[in-house]
Amino acid sequence: MLTGLGVALGCAIGAFVAGAGVVAMALPGRPEPWPVQLMRRAAATAAWGAAAVYVLGLSAVLASEHDFGSGADSVPAPACRDGFDEATREGLSHHRSSYLPLRFDCVRDDGSVYSSDPDYGWMNATSAALALAAALLFIGAGYATELRARKAAAS
Repeated sequence: MLTGLGVALGCAIGAFVAGAGVVAMALPGRPEPWPVQLMRRAAATAAWGAAAVYVLGLSAVLASEHDFGSGADSVPAPACRDGFDEATREGLSHHRSSYLPLRFDCVRDDGSVYSSDPDYGWMNATSAALALAAALLFIGAGYATELRARKAAAS
């Protein structure tokens, strides 16, 4: 778990550094062509941010998986028991976990399911949105470079 948090922290630092590069585009002496550089730096910031959020959620799922079956009082999974009232935990039989999308679901005997942590929803949505933004910005930077090259060839 500590490794996952370390990786998430490293990704967050990468996002901060890339974000500082985006802010640096407003200062004098910026590289030319600056719109392309700005899109590339913004894409890097979004990609690092997506990685940070995803790794944070991944470390939570891995920690829940690790806690299951490790020592006394580990079955059913502690993530499915801790913080829930007796009515919610009633009939708990097993759990299901997934790494893409992130989730750790608790399954009852009757087949009904509840999530062990509602934070997985925003982590999935945020990492997907940031990854999509990064991809679109990288594609836009490539398109802008191609457009500039075509204009230069036509002149």
